[in-house]
Amino acid sequence: MTQVLYITAHPHDDTQSYSMAVGKAFIDTYKEANPDHEIVNIDLYKENIPEIDVDVFSGWGKLRSGQEFDALSAEEKEKVGRLSEIVEQFIAADKYVFVTPLWNFSFPPVMKAYIDAVSVAGKTFRYTEQGPVGLLTDKKALHIQARGGIYSEGPAAEMEMGHRYLSIIMQFYGVPSFEGLFVEGHNAMPDKAEDIKQNAIARAKDMAHTF
Repeated sequence: MTQVLYITAHPHDDTQSYSMAVGKAFIDTYKEANPDHEIVNIDLYKENIPEIDVDVFSGWGKLRSGQEFDALSAEEKEKVGRLSEIVEQFIAADKYVFVTPLWNFSFPPVMKAYIDAVSVAGKTFRYTEQGPVGLLTDKKALHIQARGGIYSEGPAAEMEMGHRYLSIIMQFYGVPSFEGLFVEGHNAMPDKAEDIKQNAIARAKDMAHTF
């Protein structure tokens, strides 16, 4: 069965957030078009995503040295064990849908914590003599992003780092298909905000049939 991870990084729901509203339209339509696929909702604001801290490094070091998992401290077990669950869930899925706003030219920090959690050598990529090679060569991904201003053209395009970062990460993992669906300009043009939102929702529904 095809499994889709629907990964959201916004503290608000679809009634308050443009990215979440467009994301909901996409995933609802995708479900209707693919009733046999499994959708796993991951709200990063509600997930336990350990930071890569001293306990994690210490725990990883013990495991690399050949020690058993039981040799780890309680803190190390909790954090290292949870990080392992996150990356195993990620690599087991077939498709990824990331939903984020553009905050300070990037995305909320919970998304970076999630990417850190799944960027594991031997899982999502591996090192070779020629450099790192991605291991997720049979996956596909989509990023739905709301931008209050216009970042698709002009000088501001160089300032957008959220989608560009995810694009680089997906390439690093070897994901061959990564698309972007952007909702932009609603804060800059409040009189057109509803039209911008509805247009993005329509595009999301169309994309859901081919994703």
